[in-house]
Amino acid sequence: MKKLLTEFVGTFFLVLTIGLTVTAQSQFAPLAIGASLMIMVYMGGHVSGGHYNPAVSLAAMMRGALPSKDYAPYVVSQVLGAIVAAVFVHLITGKTFAPAPAADASTLGALLVEVLYTFALCLVVLNVAVAKKTQGNSYYGLAIGFTVVVAAFAGGGISGGAFNPAVGIGPTIVNATLGGGSWGALWLYLVGPLAGGALAATVFGIQEG
Repeated sequence: MKKLLTEFVGTFFLVLTIGLTVTAQSQFAPLAIGASLMIMVYMGGHVSGGHYNPAVSLAAMMRGALPSKDYAPYVVSQVLGAIVAAVFVHLITGKTFAPAPAADASTLGALLVEVLYTFALCLVVLNVAVAKKTQGNSYYGLAIGFTVVVAAFAGGGISGGAFNPAVGIGPTIVNATLGGGSWGALWLYLVGPLAGGALAATVFGIQEG
């Protein structure tokens, strides 16, 4: 239970930060989002692994760092954290939000951004928080958080910058039910990040081999 609670809390504050900075149209949103992930990873990494992302959990499971029986409960906790955070954003601001590709972005371009930067995120997580050669380091949270900063600045304006199925699912549900938003882009934030996570696990296996 403590692991699932940690995954819920970490995902909640990640998505709350995304929602509040995006609805405020802050130009520093990517920095705030990456910093929120960093501090939540430091908060809960020693308890649950600090995934807060079904794609990260998938990569960890594929490399034996998360028991397969724990994958579904982790995902449920992460998605619930994202939904509750999106509801709180609505309560605080009166607004809803959800990731969506740029109007001039191609479907392939948006999908590739989600795959590639989720791949980068998951590969960083595996190398700094799972690999035996880096165990005990103090920089893992910084590396993970700043991967998201880079991803959001570089690709967020193209794909919508989820890099995380929970970030796609939770806000989309709330935006569709409370804000009249669309479900149309949700598949991008499922297929892209999960493919990126699986690819990262495969590459990490080669690195460790």
